[in-house]
Amino acid sequence: MPNTRRTFIKRTLAFGAGALASGTGWLVPSEARARWTADDFRPGPIQASLTRLFGPGKITETDRIGLKLPQIAENGAVVPITVSTTLDQVTALSILVEKNPVPLAARFELSPELEAFVSARFKMAETSDVWVVAETGRGLYGARQLVKVTIGGCGG
Repeated sequence: MPNTRRTFIKRTLAFGAGALASGTGWLVPSEARARWTADDFRPGPIQASLTRLFGPGKITETDRIGLKLPQIAENGAVVPITVSTTLDQVTALSILVEKNPVPLAARFELSPELEAFVSARFKMAETSDVWVVAETGRGLYGARQLVKVTIGGCGG
C-alpha cells in the first residue's frame, strides 16, 4: 500500500487519540489505580501509626512470617527486605520502621488467593526495629527484627 497523505493523516490521528486516551487514564481500569492515603504516611510515633492503620486490634506475634533483612545495614538509605508468610488469606502486608520520622515504609494490599511474598527497599534513619504486620481474615499477625544502621559502613 503506497504511503499517501490521507494514510499519513489517518495514522497520525489514530496514534494521537491513543496517546491522549492513555495519558489521561481512560484506558486504565479503575482497579489498577493505586489508592494513596496520605494519612497513613503521617509522621509520628509508631504506636500512633499502628492505631491509625489497624485500629485497636491486637497484633499477635508469630513465627509464620519470615523476614529476610540484614542485621547490620551499612547504608541506611537502601535497606533490602523480603517478606514471606505461610499464613492463610493474607489481604495486606505493612512494613514499619520504629524510629523513622514516618514509621510506615510500605503497604502492600494482596488478593487472598496469592502467595504472600513481597520484596522492597526502604530507608532507615537509625538503628531500630523493623515491623511487618500481616492482615488476614482471622486477625493481625506481626513479626519484627532489629536492624543496626552503621555510619559510613564502618560496622561500629
